[in-house]
Amino acid sequence: MTTSDEGRPGWRVVPTLLVAWAAVLGVVLGLGWLITGPLQSAVDPWDNGVVRWFAGERSADLNRVADAGTLLGETVVGVAVAAVAAVALSLWARSLRPAVFVALVLAGVGGCYGIATVLISRDRPPVRILDPGLVPDDSFPSGHLGTAVAVYGGIALLLRWLAPRSRPWPWLLLLVPVVVALARLYQGAHHPTDELASVFYAGTWLAVVGSVVLGERGAGRAPPGPTDR
Repeated sequence: MTTSDEGRPGWRVVPTLLVAWAAVLGVVLGLGWLITGPLQSAVDPWDNGVVRWFAGERSADLNRVADAGTLLGETVVGVAVAAVAAVALSLWARSLRPAVFVALVLAGVGGCYGIATVLISRDRPPVRILDPGLVPDDSFPSGHLGTAVAVYGGIALLLRWLAPRSRPWPWLLLLVPVVVALARLYQGAHHPTDELASVFYAGTWLAVVGSVVLGERGAGRAPPGPTDR
């Protein structure tokens, strides 16, 4: 990286971030083209079979659990959680790096999702969809899962950066994207390959921004708290 001691971005790395983001987007669009084109006949039977299995396990109680899981990946919820975390962790670190990190992660993930849904048209799974109001041919990729990976994975990464010698409990936040992924499959909103694409673009962009903005764990952060001693 980086960033300066005060957490301001080093603008010389902007081209690197732009090239990396374009590469991630290119791979996602390539995957979308493959599974809606040359590989469709091979991918669809497996994709549809998985979603049909989830649909066959539906019940009133599981429907409520899936609704809660979906809520965790809603854009409004994710952005609100990320904003609160960015402010709190920037104050803890006495640096703008956490805020810059969160802003870049959300912008990159949102951009990938927005462009992919416009350029790649894929019908939703052939089951009754429990999440009303979804655009019928915007199955690829999953915005909910992309948001969940970016937000909760990003918070986990920041916590480990701020307290590198703490126990690995921050990584428990990665269970949230797992819950969101299962909820979206259960509701019939996405195919498994839609979700795999989301894990790829959100996870890869998260790793890229983390390496560029945060650098070495603990670099430029505040004096260690109780968990660091």
